[in-house]
Amino acid sequence: MSSCCSVSHLPGALGQTVLLRGWIRAIRSSGKIRFVEFRDGTGTCQCTVEAVHPEAFAALENCAQETSLSLTGTVREEPRSPGGVEVSVEKVEMYQIAEEYPISRKEHGVDFLMQHRHLWLRSPRQEAILRIRHRIISAARGFFDNQGFTLIDTPIFQPGAAEGAGTLFDVDYFGSPAYLAQTGQLYLETAAMALGKVYCFGPTFRAEKSKTRRHLTEFWMIEPEVAFYELEDLEVLSENFLSTIVQEVLEHNRTDLEFLERDISVLEKIQAPFPRITYSRAVELLHDPELHRKLEKELADEETRCQELKKQLSVQEGQLAQVSKAWKVEKLKKEIQELQDQIKELERWIANQPAHIEDAKTFEWGHDFGGDEETILSKQFDRPLLITEYPKDIKAFYMKENPSDPRTVKNLDVLAPEGYGEIIGGSQREDDLEKLLARMKAEGMDPEPYQWYLDLRRYGSVPHGGFGLGIERTVSWICGLKHIRETIPFPRLMGRMQP
Repeated sequence: MSSCCSVSHLPGALGQTVLLRGWIRAIRSSGKIRFVEFRDGTGTCQCTVEAVHPEAFAALENCAQETSLSLTGTVREEPRSPGGVEVSVEKVEMYQIAEEYPISRKEHGVDFLMQHRHLWLRSPRQEAILRIRHRIISAARGFFDNQGFTLIDTPIFQPGAAEGAGTLFDVDYFGSPAYLAQTGQLYLETAAMALGKVYCFGPTFRAEKSKTRRHLTEFWMIEPEVAFYELEDLEVLSENFLSTIVQEVLEHNRTDLEFLERDISVLEKIQAPFPRITYSRAVELLHDPELHRKLEKELADEETRCQELKKQLSVQEGQLAQVSKAWKVEKLKKEIQELQDQIKELERWIANQPAHIEDAKTFEWGHDFGGDEETILSKQFDRPLLITEYPKDIKAFYMKENPSDPRTVKNLDVLAPEGYGEIIGGSQREDDLEKLLARMKAEGMDPEPYQWYLDLRRYGSVPHGGFGLGIERTVSWICGLKHIRETIPFPRLMGRMQP
């Protein structure tokens, strides 16, 4: 009797008869042989069915993409196939012959793919992204578990704001107002006073009316909180944390990264320590004439590259009229579409870049960095950049005032390289009751709903701090994705809640 086997284990089963269960990704015939591109969620392999097995051969007649079935056959070496092996099939059993699949190998628009997200997840690209997402989450939790942290589940229904009332999702909680969690941090601080080193991991919600490539309305965040930690301790923790995540992905998901055409050499540089600058130094960098010249040269280089891509596109469009074989036509159409997408994106960047350069020149101390400033700053470094000590007026009420400069707080943001922006935000928390009350008063906050939180400063207050890492932005950066919508199985965006 053949043993049930997954595609990922086939290279270790040479010469054995195995049973595979999964789906047809593609099928083609060449004379008396049918070639099946088979997937089972762990990987893809080539299976061949010869006419000498008439029942198996006939069973695959007129099978559509995504037909579900089991295949029984012998594993043999085949260097040209994925994984270096293929399965010579002798027996086929059908579960269900699929209807005509709506997502084919031709190019589809993003809106179409988002409407069919439940099916789009089956594509090789999405499978690779989801495997990397799993690895990032597993590595993140493993890092804290191995460091002696305790997992704390914080509430999703919360009575008030932690990050700013303007981005709260309000709900009716049995006739009383409540809000979906922006963060688990305030509750996590209470647990840190009990257990010392804690973290939470769960969904968070922001009603921010933004349609940028970096924003979701529902995303997942992992947040550590540690008693007796000050800002410098958080800096070390954050860089060791990120370094560990990247190394885990490189070790276990290199094939997925290669499939996504990610520049792995960039990720191999992600090792602690990371560069550190203060907010004030970051503003000085934005004002630096040398940076402006560098940005202007980059703009000129990209304008040249855009013209070269347009010439390449013109050549390929000319070749299309001369090609007759269907597979060559589809291949060329795909290449043309990819070029058109590159040109469109590049033209958009070129059109916006002069304004971004001007914004950097005129950026005023005291304003928060937007996506454009974060992109410019992070592109100057080949590793994540730690920026500390932001102006107090643009940061949350719970952040500790900086004794050396009361205009600022003891916080940190970590910007991913290559222009991916903030992936970690955190701070040392204000542990002085009177200062915290004064800050809440200045913010116009009613302290009454926060008495439980203020109790932490009444009964054994200690220095403490923590940060939050957004899973989706981290996936986007490590995978090298252009838009955050591919980083989560079912993205929630402004105007999209389906499927």
